[in-house]
Amino acid sequence: MNLPKRAEDAHATLAAAFNTGDVATVMSMYDNTGIIVPEPGKPVSGAENFEASIKAILSIKGKMEIRTVYCLQTGNIAVGRSEWSITDGSDVKISAKGIEVMRQQPDGAWKIVIDHAFGAETNLAAK
Repeated sequence: MNLPKRAEDAHATLAAAFNTGDVATVMSMYDNTGIIVPEPGKPVSGAENFEASIKAILSIKGKMEIRTVYCLQTGNIAVGRSEWSITDGSDVKISAKGIEVMRQQPDGAWKIVIDHAFGAETNLAAK
């Protein structure tokens, strides 16, 4: 799978990669020197922690959908706000509102540097 060439395509590309179940493809979407927050209040960084977090997310069986609420870009940096869910038929396994910071790579592709999957939730304490 090709990485997105436009920041506003990162959410759709990530969902498509997740839905393949391929850890390597999902990992390629991230700059693992950044931060991922796979569950509220638990930020992680580093390649091993990223991979463990992504494998945990991939273990949730179902279809991921990510709706881009907005994507703002200046130069080679962008911030996106998303609403995402993983569903299995009519069963919602997980859903949240996230914030993602992306950086354009020298080859023109965009990678996620910070993925706060729950960053736009209004009440994290209730989760």
